[in-house]
Amino acid sequence: MIKALVFLLQLTFILIFSEAKSSGLQPQAAKSFNVSYLQSSTSCSYTVVVTTSCSSTRYTRDQISIAFGDAYGNQIYAPRLDDPSTRAFERCSSDTFQIYGPCAYQICYVYLYRTGPDGWKPETVKIYGYNTRAVTFTYNTFIPSDLWYGFNLCQNASSSHQHSSWKWFVYVMLGLILSALM
Repeated sequence: MIKALVFLLQLTFILIFSEAKSSGLQPQAAKSFNVSYLQSSTSCSYTVVVTTSCSSTRYTRDQISIAFGDAYGNQIYAPRLDDPSTRAFERCSSDTFQIYGPCAYQICYVYLYRTGPDGWKPETVKIYGYNTRAVTFTYNTFIPSDLWYGFNLCQNASSSHQHSSWKWFVYVMLGLILSALM
């Protein structure tokens, strides 16, 4: 009986720690992202806060674009966020933008596009919208040139409830095992 409980306890810890490691997401190049599919409706406003890393270049003259949206095809696109006269995207700074586009539900993807010679390293991109909870995407890496680069968590939207349920099951089992041992 004790060996079985110890085995279950070890299995539970393995599952918990393997789950924690797999949840660390890194930005990636967009596989099949095309801005020509974007809708042209402009009925909702979004506030986008971009924080530039302190390990970025001092400033950038590069052209920076952003595209984000939800799992239902609502896509918002801003072709130029940069403006050298406003000193946007300087090292250790945050820049806030008002972007208009179609009304979206929960934002689950964001891509940045950079073109130019300077380079740029965003720390985070935080998006606020009317129908959506604020969402933060952590980059902390230099954006490659001439490539849509970011996060697409939309395909995980339907499975996130399953992962959450599984995690709760593991915690309940762990609690039961610890109660039995005491």
